[in-house]
Amino acid sequence: MDLGSGGGVPGLVLAELWPQAHAVLLDSMERRTSFLTDVVGELGWRGRVTVVRERAEVFGRVPDRRAAFDLVVARGFGPPSVTAECAAPLLRLGGRLVVSEPPEDDPGRWPAQPLSELGLRSLGLVEDGARFHVLEQVELCSDAYPRRVGLPAKRPLWLCST
Repeated sequence: MDLGSGGGVPGLVLAELWPQAHAVLLDSMERRTSFLTDVVGELGWRGRVTVVRERAEVFGRVPDRRAAFDLVVARGFGPPSVTAECAAPLLRLGGRLVVSEPPEDDPGRWPAQPLSELGLRSLGLVEDGARFHVLEQVELCSDAYPRRVGLPAKRPLWLCST
């Protein structure tokens, strides 16, 4: 699952690397999802890559999508609190959330207590030419999340400086 897929990075790249996997590219913008739908068709991936135009807060409430994904990736989706709140309901137990990180360090970006409220645990930062934070779903996310559209950004579960 590529959360806030935009132009398709990293979702399309991962779909190329893992041809046996099914991928979902989620974005709320019609222009972006139209582009992604065209690309998926041109690549011949319609059977294994699904493009969805929907808000993440709404998609995370769809019963057959909750706890349905082994991996959620996010690149530029939003602040850590919004990304975690929108991703956690989608992850299976043991699933991973991988988020691209800015170059500067901020130890308060992924605080343990609010993450645990979402059933997430930080596994730490990975640096391999780029920086990624990896989190694991250690408990299923409560049905209280994600909150209604716009609320995760308006009233974040935590604040960070970056």
